[in-house]
Amino acid sequence: MFPIRTLLCALLALALGLGPTAAEARFGKRSRPSQSDSNRDRDDKEHGASAIGSDDDDDDDAPRRSSRRRSSSNRRHVSGGSSTATVSWLSYLFITGNHRMGVSPELRGERHAAALSFRVGIQGGPLNEGGGGADLFLGLEGRRFGVDLRLTGLGLPTDDGTSGSDSITLTQSHLTWALISHERARLRAEAGVSTAHAPDITFVGPSFGASLEACIAGPLDLEARLQVTPFPYRQVDANAALALKLGAVVLRGGYRGMVLDDAGYVDGVSHVDTFHGPFLGLGLTY
Repeated sequence: MFPIRTLLCALLALALGLGPTAAEARFGKRSRPSQSDSNRDRDDKEHGASAIGSDDDDDDDAPRRSSRRRSSSNRRHVSGGSSTATVSWLSYLFITGNHRMGVSPELRGERHAAALSFRVGIQGGPLNEGGGGADLFLGLEGRRFGVDLRLTGLGLPTDDGTSGSDSITLTQSHLTWALISHERARLRAEAGVSTAHAPDITFVGPSFGASLEACIAGPLDLEARLQVTPFPYRQVDANAALALKLGAVVLRGGYRGMVLDDAGYVDGVSHVDTFHGPFLGLGLTY
């Protein structure tokens, strides 16, 4: 249980360091002008007040400049083509699997120390802010080294009183190294690249993680995972689950917590969101 205790302590320390602060808008989203700011602007116009060294023409051009800046920032969005291609690729792998690998590792008695294994699955659940999140993931690894790919979608109610919803898309592409590769347990260190596509900005940064799979009893496993992106945005994503392995089929359920901080790159104000909630999942392992 020592690795699990260490993982939970690391999560607590990171959550305290990146915990929620007084944010004015959602992660990666511009703040709306407050009512007091609107009243102050209206009073300035009524009394003809202006900044030193400015004229009325500059004030008239300000909305147009703001519009141009917003239009320019919107061009930072990536097109949905890559996301669609990724989903199609994951769906194809989920349907076809990889039957050339033969009998599952559990049936060969290798469990978490298989010479070659492939996994794919989907999981999701509600979040504390009234929205929901879902993950698609796949992994291919040998006894020591492998790759892990994840796509996360968050659908959230708006936080500024407007209609509609906010969506955030997160991806992770990791290389993995099994520090422990034993029949009853596998402990991995991970490193790679993560991305975050928010309403008004898209981030790309380095990503680091650790994951554990350990046999508890019979076909029941304990799974835990921690992922961190230190910059340019900050992300801490951790979950723990129980997984029931029925041959190649895996049923899992657990709890997840996540902290996202855009570090003020959108409008100079740091927007921090904290999400947590239970999840259920279904996967295949060959």
